[in-house]
Amino acid sequence: MRLVRFDEGRIGVLQGETVHDATTALGLDPAAWPPVGMLQLIRNFAALKPKLDAAARAPGIPLGEVRLLAPIVWPHNLFAYPVNYIAHQTEMASTHRADLNGYFLKATSSISGPQDPIVLPDLPSREIHHECELAVIIGKGGRHIATGKAMQHVFGYSCLMDITVRGKEERVMRKSYDTFTPIGPALVTADEVGDSGNLDMKLWVNDDLRQHATTRDLIVDIPNMVALASSVSSLEPGDVIATGTPEGVGPIRHGDRVTIEIERVGRMTIPVEQGSGGYNLALRREERK
Repeated sequence: MRLVRFDEGRIGVLQGETVHDATTALGLDPAAWPPVGMLQLIRNFAALKPKLDAAARAPGIPLGEVRLLAPIVWPHNLFAYPVNYIAHQTEMASTHRADLNGYFLKATSSISGPQDPIVLPDLPSREIHHECELAVIIGKGGRHIATGKAMQHVFGYSCLMDITVRGKEERVMRKSYDTFTPIGPALVTADEVGDSGNLDMKLWVNDDLRQHATTRDLIVDIPNMVALASSVSSLEPGDVIATGTPEGVGPIRHGDRVTIEIERVGRMTIPVEQGSGGYNLALRREERK
């Protein structure tokens, strides 16, 4: 099943080029604050699935007539794994690696949707790079989850871009600007994706294919990422794990269009716009050295 958030926070089922609105059937208020309707749906999915199935059989709305939003917002945690492909470690000449350094956290406020632009901070002396990643969405919470049972805690998957300001400052700050974590276009349930251990991933900037890999090349695979994160932090329904990027990262600039495609998960194209602001004391300190 492909679940989407759209327009002013409504939730629906995406079938082909049609969105079937399930908001009313699910008893969700799209105007509720905070916007955690999708998290509630994930937590209560087994009980609510018959209502989703019924909504999916009703007439729908053409996809072109809705505005898709990030399928997940306000997750309890947004986990991210650094250097999780050997070739990416080589290209970055990095001593960090997911199996050696564990995970880090990104600000959840950096999440944006499949029809929102990536807005670049005004940092003319810095490169800002794209990173192509698979997002794992947690369905069943837990702590100290065994690797052998980790996939029982995975609800589904989405496409994710991890946008990064290159530099020596804390990774979390450089990756947490607003719009630096586009997610979408849909949240695809695990049963529809099937084996997530061998998914083809691609990313283009304009018409230039920059990244191409498969998830079988991960250093730390999905079960171990879930187990590792849960060994430290309690996982909750709707938590997002960004699984790391393969080689081929590179700069993006105003006017670019960045496209990500992951086999059986989806495809989205995000425009890049130059914004204002974003310079701060930490960045000035680095550049004065």
